[in-house]
Parts: sequence; C-alpha cells; structure tokens
Amino acid sequence: MLRLRPYKPCDAKNIVSWLNDETTFNLWGGLRFGQFPLSEDTINDKYFLHNGDCVESDNFYPMTAFDESGAVGHFILRYINGDNKILRLGWVIVDNNKRGLRYGQKMLKLALNYAFNILKADTVTIGVFENNTAAYKCYESVGFQKSTILEDSYENINGQDFKIVELEISKESFDGAC
Repeated sequence: MLRLRPYKPCDAKNIVSWLNDETTFNLWGGLRFGQFPLSEDTINDKYFLHNGDCVESDNFYPMTAFDESGAVGHFILRYINGDNKILRLGWVIVDNNKRGLRYGQKMLKLALNYAFNILKADTVTIGVFENNTAAYKCYESVGFQKSTILEDSYENINGQDFKIVELEISKESFDGAC
C-alpha cells in the first residue's frame, strides 16, 4: 500500500540514486539544482536552506511516497503566484525499479487527494517536457489536461531548447480513487 509523508533529509539518498543519468536528471528538472550529478547535500540545501526557491515562507511542500519496501517516489507542491487555490506539482520521480508498475499513477493520485482535500486547492498544475513521453502519459492517465491558465514555455538544456507543456487538473474533474 502506497502512502505519503513529508520529505526527510535521508530521502535525498534515494532521489540521487534515481537520477542516475544526465537525461533523467534533466527531464526531472534538475537544472534548477545545478549540474549533474546531483548530491544529497544539494537537494537538502535547496529544500531546507532555500525553501525550494519559494519566496513565501509557507509555500513549499516536499513529499515522499513509500510502501513496505521504503521510499519509492518523491514530488513537491507549492502555490503559484500567491494564489492559495492553485498548486504546482513538480520534481516528480519514481524509483527506477518501480517504473512501469503504476507507482507514478498511485503517487500522483495521493498527491492530488492531498492537494484537493487537505490543502483545499481548486486546481493543480504541472509542466512536463514534450519529449518525456512516459511522464506525459502518466499525468494524462490521472486526469491532467492541457492548461488553460498557464502557457507552454521552453527551457534551454545544453544549448538546445526543449518545450515544456503545461497541464492542469481541477478538483471537479479529479476522480479521487486510489
């Protein structure tokens, strides 16, 4: 059974191991952390010393998904533009050994339940690189659709522009079943 808990500094070791190549690091959004390879200290500094780069003090919610085997996934939530009804989901990753087993879907559904029922958001957004087909399909499978509130953008990675497709899901359209 998959559950969520707040991120702990010891979770950084797992995240670093899941980001085991530069492509995965870049698709995860790792450039916001610096260069590959990523260190445990870099993650913990970003989260605990820099509040995930969020300006508002109470606007950064890193979470860990776990089952009986231990940590199996990670993501963060944060409000965008000071609006406490719109949450941004980000830095989503699942243990390499759990990919293809619907852990991503289960974790996202738990995240959305938390966002809508605990944090009382009306909408959750996420950006995904257009070439990250597996993540894109996973997000669509839990109900994310092309955003009406955010525009697509581009990020430059190693001198090449990659399109970030903006997706969203509303509380009304979320099926809540885990």
